[in-house]
Amino acid sequence: MSKFVQNNLKADIIETINPRIGLIALSTDFTIEQDYRNICHQIPVDIFVNRIPFENPLNHENYLKMSKHIPEVSAQILPNQKIDVIAYGCTSGTIAIGAEKITEQIHKAKPDCLVTTPITAAIKAFKKLSLKKIAVLTPYPKDVNLTVFNYLKENDFEIDSFNSFNLNYDSEIAQVSLESLMTQISKINLKNIDGLFVSCTALKIVDILDEVEKEFKINVVSSNQALIWDCLNLLNIKNNVFDYGNLFRVN
Repeated sequence: MSKFVQNNLKADIIETINPRIGLIALSTDFTIEQDYRNICHQIPVDIFVNRIPFENPLNHENYLKMSKHIPEVSAQILPNQKIDVIAYGCTSGTIAIGAEKITEQIHKAKPDCLVTTPITAAIKAFKKLSLKKIAVLTPYPKDVNLTVFNYLKENDFEIDSFNSFNLNYDSEIAQVSLESLMTQISKINLKNIDGLFVSCTALKIVDILDEVEKEFKINVVSSNQALIWDCLNLLNIKNNVFDYGNLFRVN
């Protein structure tokens, strides 16, 4: 071609029929997107991710800084398009900011969407699995752990033991090995409790949830597992998910 000539072709435009999940991931989180893709890869949902600015180390002040960014980050997930559910991807950040405040901030941009968070999803999961007395495992430093402990107590759960890797950075949390997780879980007293809660969206635990449950004969709920489970429930999607814990197997 010596001159530019454009051939106009006819495109058949079809409406997407899959429900849409919007995920707000922390800018420092290495893990949550992979967990969504691994668990949902055979489920008829479309997942759209945006990142919210967050600074390490993990502390109350840095969590609170995220709140002002939530409306803009939500609006940037398929601008001017419908999103069915938005998941805010931070467990301890939700406790710091407040689930109601997060929902309010998201609804400034996406007023018609449903909203879930890891900690509110975990509470639903505990109730679904009839977990009342639990052990807790987190990667957080002590001051953050205290907020998690108080939140669970305020929601009427009995904490048998509270265990932590005492890390301050998401990059460190994402590098905790699966072998280390299994070893350290084996050191937690899991007798005479209903289940284990593993908190933090950056901690890579979902791939061994089945193994942990079988090895220690106990129900396990993790942040990302519960968050994804709640997203699917809110969308009334009942597809069977295998290999990611008993939570997905209960009716």
